Amino acid sequence: MPIICEPDENAARRLGAGFREHGRVVAGTEELSRALAAHPEELVVVMGPGADLRTALGFAAVQRVERPALGVVLVRTQLEVDVLADAMRAGVREVVPDRDFPALMDACRRSWEISARMRSAEQIQAGARAQPPPGRKGRVVVVFAGKGGCGKSMVSTNLAVSLARNGRLSVCILDLDLGFGDVGIMLRVNPQRTIVDAVSMAEHMDETGVQSMLASHESGVSAVLAPVTPGDAEKISGKLVTELLAVLRRMFDVVVVDTPPQFSEQVLASLDVADIHVLIATPEVTALKGLRVTLDMLDLLGYAADSRTIVLNRADARAGLSAADINRVIGRPIAAHIPTSQDVSASINRGVPLALENAQHPVSQAITELGRVLLDDSPSRPGATSVQRKSGFRRSRAGRS
Repeated sequence: MPIICEPDENAARRLGAGFREHGRVVAGTEELSRALAAHPEELVVVMGPGADLRTALGFAAVQRVERPALGVVLVRTQLEVDVLADAMRAGVREVVPDRDFPALMDACRRSWEISARMRSAEQIQAGARAQPPPGRKGRVVVVFAGKGGCGKSMVSTNLAVSLARNGRLSVCILDLDLGFGDVGIMLRVNPQRTIVDAVSMAEHMDETGVQSMLASHESGVSAVLAPVTPGDAEKISGKLVTELLAVLRRMFDVVVVDTPPQFSEQVLASLDVADIHVLIATPEVTALKGLRVTLDMLDLLGYAADSRTIVLNRADARAGLSAADINRVIGRPIAAHIPTSQDVSASINRGVPLALENAQHPVSQAITELGRVLLDDSPSRPGATSVQRKSGFRRSRAGRS
């Protein structure tokens, strides 16, 4: 930096010596144009005191349109008000007196800083324009239970299989129960690659990389499996989960997230980006208490109440709790009742989801109906709107990801 345009040899030598090897000297605007074409990375041009004023201002005016990031600094023997006004109108960054080299250096430095920021912004905009058009924006459905043993993973896997039936939707299931995930067992897929493989992709994750870590199931469902090696769970951050879900929702129509029964950093990250929170409970006092605590916690964290869909699993009148008892504890409508059946345990032991093995089974039909409820866009259904937290409480307090 910079390119110095000065027709007078003595003045050109003087200006060039001041910049040492960092400056290029040309005699006129034609040579200057060729130099800029050969060195497009240059951000500053100095028009020397010997350059014709009209020519210098004309050059600056053209560059302001053709190369907005290029800064022009004008050197004049005398600083006149009219010259300063004309220079500013033409787009000259600064006008400095001749033979005041410190002032010229400062002007060039300031101009370079402005030009560098403008060039960076141009490159970002060009990169954005060059990006391929965005893909689908699939829905993220987080399945959560405040207490273990409620059949959450059974609901998650069967829901994914039901949604993918007959190729109606492209579906992925993400196992976020990082310590004790059962999705791989319930789908009987080999965990050759797991979510741990996403760690090396952090901050530059793309669809190609994520595709390489997916496990395929015969139903058409793709799966991101939980780690199988002790200690690997600690490598998965909330930030990584957020990045992974952002890519998955571009690749699939629906992403079902199976979670552990706790508000971990990773679970909170998934809840943040989810469209729907499916909350599972069974008709037992301890499970209903867990659901009540879960609802209160979601309220405290500021998640929208209309993003929640409540599912009662193993719904059986023989449990001893009436519908009135359950409604009094929950305080919200139940979107789906999944009946009790010994066939569920048998299907889990075989590693074949009941929704795939027998679509007409009452459990399968109940989960299929749940899928219809979740994907119904009518405002009246639970979970119809995307999740919007009403406050920044969680992030400010937890400080995660």
